[in-house]
This record gives sequence, C-alpha cells and structure tokens, in this order.
Amino acid sequence: MRCYLLFVVLAMVACGGTAAWAEDAEPETDLSGQAQETLDSAKETADQAAKAIDKNEKAQEISAGILKPIYQLAEAISHPAFHWIGFAIMVAGVVSFALQLTLGKLVVLAHAGFSPAEILSDSLGLVVSLVGLVLTTQAAAENSSFTGSASAVISATVVGAVVGFVFYLWGQRQEVEAAKGRSAKAAIAKESKESK
Repeated sequence: MRCYLLFVVLAMVACGGTAAWAEDAEPETDLSGQAQETLDSAKETADQAAKAIDKNEKAQEISAGILKPIYQLAEAISHPAFHWIGFAIMVAGVVSFALQLTLGKLVVLAHAGFSPAEILSDSLGLVVSLVGLVLTTQAAAENSSFTGSASAVISATVVGAVVGFVFYLWGQRQEVEAAKGRSAKAAIAKESKESK
C-alpha cells in the first residue's frame, strides 16, 4: 500500500512538472498532443487514486500508525538542544554531499574512476539533507527558541560544516580507493587475457 502511494505521489509530481512545461511549449506534432493527453489522463488517474486512498479507513489507520510514534518522539525531544543537533546534522549532510558531488567526483575522475551509482547516491543524500535542513529549521521556528538565538544558529552551522567536511574527506578517500581497486582489477584482467 505504501509503495503504491509513493508511486502515486511520484506520478503526480512528474505529471504536474511535465504538464507545466508542456503548456509553455508549442506542440510541434500530433505526438506532442497525444503525449499531453496521456499526461493529463495520468494526472487525473493519480488524483482519483490519491482521493480514494485518503477516504479509505484502513489507509487512514495505517497513516495514523506511522505518524503516532513520530509525533510522540517529536513531543518528547522538542527542545532547543534537539533542534541545534538536528540543524547541525543536516548542515553536515549538505556540506558533505555537496562537496562529494563537486570536488569529490573531480578527484575520482582524476584517478580514472566514475561511478553513476555513487553520483545518484550522493545526489539523494544531498536532497535528503536539504529537505531535512528546511524541515528542521521550520520545526525549530515553530517549537523552540533555537532560530531566535543567533549564537545557536551560527554555532550549529559551524559545527555542522566542520563535521560535513570531515565526512567528505572520508567519503572521498573511500571513492578514490574504490576507483584504484577497479583500475587494478581491470589491469589484472587485461594481463591475464593477454597472457592466454
């Protein structure tokens, strides 16, 4: 059920974004018109499915079951120190993954390595960290005095940036070692083929 709901949400986002782009562009062929009709139909189907799920009592129970422990945990730990830690962790993630996607990938390319899986993984980490940073800041503004204290925000940012840089260095070292290992493995395989 949750996988289906995730699919519906992703389809709605994709359809909404593509539909907005398609409205700005002029249809060049009949294929563009058919694509627009398909997108509209998919969006309508996704909207209907989301409404049906929202009205389903079992889905509401599942949703409440998922959210209840999160709300309880949020109430139990809702104080400025928690928001300081959460903010610092999210800053660390943003710094680490942003550096991994820029400097880290350049260093790995310099060692003749390239991993699409690592790029996707780091991109996801960056997006999660950015979303987490926004949500942490919003929650702190509504539930604590964290955002009202300049010293708390600055210190959390500095600590998060330092921790993020350290994690970036560790991640870069691992990627470079993996790239060297792949190169060595390819060289050994090439030598064994040539020797045969």
